[in-house]
Formats: sequence, structure tokens, C-alpha cells
Amino acid sequence: MHPTEIDLSLERVVEVRSRLGLEFRVPVITVAGTNGKGSTCAMLEAIALQAGYRVGLYAKPHLVHFEERCRVDGRTVDAEALLPHFEAVEAARGEITLSIFEFTTLAIVRLLAQAPLDLVILEVGLGGRFDAVNAFDADCAVITSIDLDHMEFLGPDRESIGREKAGVMRAGRPVIVSDPMAPRSVVDEAARVGADLWLFGRDFNYSGDRQQWSWAGRERRYNGLAYPALRGANQLLNASGVLAAFEALRSELPITAQAVRNGFAIVELPGRFQIIAGQPTLVLDVAHNPHSVAALAQNLDQMGFHPRTHAVFGAMRDKDIPAILAKMAPLVDEWHFTDLPIARAARADELVQLHASLGCKGPGPVGVHRHETPSAALTACLAAADPTDRIVVFGSFYTVGGVLKDGPPRLGARHVA
Repeated sequence: MHPTEIDLSLERVVEVRSRLGLEFRVPVITVAGTNGKGSTCAMLEAIALQAGYRVGLYAKPHLVHFEERCRVDGRTVDAEALLPHFEAVEAARGEITLSIFEFTTLAIVRLLAQAPLDLVILEVGLGGRFDAVNAFDADCAVITSIDLDHMEFLGPDRESIGREKAGVMRAGRPVIVSDPMAPRSVVDEAARVGADLWLFGRDFNYSGDRQQWSWAGRERRYNGLAYPALRGANQLLNASGVLAAFEALRSELPITAQAVRNGFAIVELPGRFQIIAGQPTLVLDVAHNPHSVAALAQNLDQMGFHPRTHAVFGAMRDKDIPAILAKMAPLVDEWHFTDLPIARAARADELVQLHASLGCKGPGPVGVHRHETPSAALTACLAAADPTDRIVVFGSFYTVGGVLKDGPPRLGARHVA
């Protein structure tokens, strides 16, 4: 329908929103950032559900099925439930063209706006200022880590990208920044807008050891917390931002310490350092930029000894693939590069050539293979790996989604696919 897949503007979305009469009568939390958005949304949802609230979540992108983008009370909505809202957007837009992201955002928001909810959580897709989600005012904004990604749209450095993310701020409303090194542009934009800025290290922080952690905000404290069920080096930063958001909204959405503990204990998010039970060890992670891949490499380094590591990798061509390969290369014995079912993706042949040109060194002699699909790449890994080895599937959502499309892979040992 629309001439470009990504169109950074809000005018058309705002006009169709007005025609539809879309507005929320419950608190809205908008989550922006480069990495950690999905984890932050999942923790916000889990804790609010444990506190007894009815929660709607718009998350993106999906791993396998489009409906994963919309959850009500912790459950993915049925496709049939979305159809009337697609029809309503189509009828309301008239002569206005909408990108797929704009169209689907309006449809999902319409479903959430009509559902009996106490809290709505909206995850920004790209940037913040011109993302379709920003057509709706947030009662509290959360900005997670900011790093270099989508630079052709958002700018060449963290300051430029931070300025775009800061577009979700609203005057007089809290904005939680969980990046411990927030760009100056974010701080300046909060002052310009008149937002209530909560900075990690100033307004909230955490401390901990290997067994437990504690959190302190402006007025509230939580001590002796168990680590969140989501694995990874950066999850305490995300969890800290979540607790700050709940403190900022405490007059509208009070939560108990037990809801916090239970929420962190049960939170789930497929594809974020997800370990599939069985042999060999299988790790799934949608890390697809240098910052998130560095965190993945750190998490893998802390897992303990595995004789060999096999990597399945596919990514969009516009990512900083040389930096990604350089960060992972010291851990990988066998590379399995894969095509992905989207024109923007780098071909497996391109990835093989790029890997060769970089001269990346592995732990020992390195094998390089190419495949037409992520599932074919995983099957080849399972055929070659010993039970004590490790397989890491990472990169694009299409890479991880490609091995999850028929459900979590079944693992047993060598020769089991």
C-alpha cells in the first residue's frame, strides 16, 4: 500500500487515530531503546499481572506468528480477534496510505483500547520520535540501552540516536532511563520538554552478589531479590528500569513486593538468551547489533566449558556485521551462515565471503558452512555436534524464528534433528 516499508513521520498515523477515535483511559507505559525493550516489556507485564492488574501488551517484532505482537492478560490474542480492527483501520484510512508497521500498530492499539484493561504497555519499534507508537501519549516512558543500530534512519552516533529515542517523553510525565551512560541528548531533551527524568545511578540503582540483588529508588527499596528468570548480563539494568517505572506510577498502579518477586521469577521471553533443554546445549538469542552481541558473548563466556561451539547466524545486510563477527569469532569453532526469507537480509554466500575477508580467528581451526534456511543450518549443527558441544542460534528475529517455527527444537544427542 505505502511506497516505502519504513516512513518516519507521524502525521498520517495521527490523522487515522483521530478518525478512529482511539484513546486510552488507563495508564500507558511506552518502552523505547536499542536493546532490552523486549525484556523490559516482559518484566513490566509479569509484575503487573502478579499484582492482579489486567494488562495489554503490544510487542514487536514477532518470532513466528504475527499474533505474538499482541497479548491481553498474558495470553496471545487469536488472529480472529484482530480481524475487526484491521477492517476498522482499512475503513478509516480512506485515501491515506499506511506502512505495514503503521497499519498494524493502529489495529492492535484499537484492540487494546477496547479491552477491559488496567495497564497498557507499548513497545517502540524504530527510534521513538516518529515511531507509530508515539502517536499515543505515555503516562510513563522507559528508555533502555542506547547503541548504534538503524543508523540510516536515526543518525550516526549515540547522541543522535538518543535524541530520537527521547521523542517518547512528555511534559510533566516520568521518563525512566536505564542506560547507565545516557547520552547528553537524552538529558537535554528531558529538560527541554519538561519531563520528570529518572536516571540510573542518580534516581535509582541496584547492587548484588551471585545469590541475590537489591534495588533502591527515590523512595522505595527492595532487598534480597532473586535474579530475574531472564538470563543475561544486562537483565538487572532492565529490571531496575522496570521497578523505577512502577515507583513513578505508584499512585495509579501500586504493586506489592510479592508481586515483584513473583513477576521476576516467572517472566519469560523467547529468543533472549533462551536455553533449550537437552543435548547438545542450544542457545537462542536475537542479538543483532554489536552491543547486544557483546552481551551475548559475555553470557556465553560465563556458561562453563563446552568442547566446541557451533553458530547459526543470519542478519539484515544493514547491520554492522563485521563488528558482530569479530565479537563472536573467538568463541566459535563452526560457523553455519544462513539465508533468510526477506530481501533485506544478507545472503549466506555474502556472510561466508565477509567472514573470510575479516580473517576472524576462532579457538582453533574454524569450519564455515552455508545453508538456505535456519532450520537446515540447525539440522546440520545437530548432525555434527557432540552431546557436550554448544550450538548458538543468533542474529535476526528471522534466524531465531526460523528454528522455532515448528516449536522448540527437539534435542537428544548426535544424529537427532
